[in-house]
Amino acid sequence: MTLPHSDSPYPELRAELHALHLELPKNGLVTWTSGNISARVDGGLLIKPSGVTFDDLRPEQLVHTDLDAQVLCGDLSPSSDTATHAYIYRELPEVGGVVHTHSPYATAWAANAREIPCFLTAMADEFGGPIPCGGFALIGGEEIGREVVRVLRGHRSPAIILQNHGVFTVGRTPRAALKAAVMCEDVARTAFLATQLGRPQPLHPADIDRLYDRYTHVYGQQAAPAPQKEEGEVVS
Repeated sequence: MTLPHSDSPYPELRAELHALHLELPKNGLVTWTSGNISARVDGGLLIKPSGVTFDDLRPEQLVHTDLDAQVLCGDLSPSSDTATHAYIYRELPEVGGVVHTHSPYATAWAANAREIPCFLTAMADEFGGPIPCGGFALIGGEEIGREVVRVLRGHRSPAIILQNHGVFTVGRTPRAALKAAVMCEDVARTAFLATQLGRPQPLHPADIDRLYDRYTHVYGQQAAPAPQKEEGEVVS
C-alpha cells in the first residue's frame, strides 16, 4: 500500500531534490521529460516520476521506493530508470545520489562507443582520467545498473557514458552527482571541439594523478586545524 502525497516523508529532501531537477534543463542536460535525479533515503530512494516535465514537477510528486524499486509512497509511476538507481544504491553503499541525462555532447561520445579522453586539467581534477564508456544495456530493468556498477566500482570517475544511451553520474549526495553531470557535459563538449580542430594531446597519466590528488586534497576551502593550547592554557 502506498501513502498519499499529503503523508509523503522527507519534505526537506524532496524540496532539495526538486530544486536540483530544475538545474538539469537550466544546464542543457535534458530535453522535455528525459533525465532524472534520485536521492538515497533509509532503506530506499526518492526519484522523479515517469513522464512528468520539469516545469510541472512538484516536490510531493517525487516517488519513494525501496531498494528493489517497489513504490512505498506516491500515486505516480516512478521513472523507468528506477531499477537502475536502486541497483546502484544496493551495490555501492557510499553513493547517496544518482543522476541520469542524455546531454548531447557526452551522449555523442556514447553513440560512438568511445570513452571521453582526458585532454584537460579540469577533467583530470574532477574525473581522475578519461570518462569511461560502458557497454549497451536495455532500459527498464537492472541491466544498466549492473553495467554502471561494473565500470565505476573502484574507478575514480563519478561519471560513465553508456553506449547508445547517455550519462549516469554518482556522488555522496545528489548535488555532488549533479555537479559531475554538469562537468561531464562541459568536458565532453570541449573534447569534441578539440578533435575537430586537430589532434588533441591526452594528459600523461602521472600528471593526471598529481592533478587529481591536488584537486581532491588541496583545492577549495580546507577545514581549519584545531587550535593548539599551551600547557595550562584553556582554549575557548
